[in-house]
Amino acid sequence: MTAPSITLTRLDVQRLERLIDSLDETLPGVIALQTELDRAENVVGHEEVPADVVTMNSRVHCREESSGKDYHLTLVYPQDANADEGRISILAPVGSALLGLKVGQHIDWPAPGGKTLKLTLLAVEYQPEAGGDFHL
Repeated sequence: MTAPSITLTRLDVQRLERLIDSLDETLPGVIALQTELDRAENVVGHEEVPADVVTMNSRVHCREESSGKDYHLTLVYPQDANADEGRISILAPVGSALLGLKVGQHIDWPAPGGKTLKLTLLAVEYQPEAGGDFHL
């Protein structure tokens, strides 16, 4: 499976590289995140990122294709993660896979038990950059 092309903001890349530098780089979540950063085709300023692209602290609506189940998730830094509130860490497999995705694209989500689920991004319900709510 080829992963979809992704767009990241320079600020997210800088902050995520600092996060990676502060962690054990052999952890699976860190390796997956570094892989995503390395494959970003477009790195843009926060004012240039399209509103339908997932950035850090974006709230997204996605659907698992086989069950039709909808998920509303917010992509957050590890210290802010709370699964009960749908706040997914960037270091979780689905977190790093969502980063940089554009509405209409889908990802394969490794689920517990060895299954792979297909998630389609239906909407970016909130994106800090589009809302002018980012911290430099």
